[in-house]
Amino acid sequence: MGTPDFILALRKKVGNDPLWLSSVTAVVVRDDQVLLAKRADNGKWTPVTGIIDPGEQPADAAAREVLEETGIVAVPQRLAMVHVTDLVVYDNGDQTQYLDLVFRLGWQSGVPHPADGENTAADWFPLDDLPPMSDDMRKRIAAALSNEQAAQYVFSPQSPDGT
Repeated sequence: MGTPDFILALRKKVGNDPLWLSSVTAVVVRDDQVLLAKRADNGKWTPVTGIIDPGEQPADAAAREVLEETGIVAVPQRLAMVHVTDLVVYDNGDQTQYLDLVFRLGWQSGVPHPADGENTAADWFPLDDLPPMSDDMRKRIAAALSNEQAAQYVFSPQSPDGT
């Protein structure tokens, strides 16, 4: 799908200045496998990620992004993690930082495939044999796979609760 229209409209007003946006990471689990997509922009394997549309419920955004990007129907099971990403600077100079909500979703139906052009591949991977990916993405997957019912909250080192 690419960049949502509401962000393109914002960029006309703020240029490349930093935007604070809300996003989701959707960790879809089927038995002992996790769904990953290979991003078209950088070639990296990640769980499905995406921007929450204005007024959209975050859990709905997670399920929508999974369907749009991989053709998989998945149902949100729980909020697993709340964190802020590092500042992202895109090739065109746009700067963005995300409040990211990591959800665990359960597979319902479908065969993964790159459905919307944002990815070049989508597939199931055994939990004990994931492809190379960033530590940040591994932490998101680990949070979703944990048996904790409460979401993990990431604290900065300078916060009173940071350790």
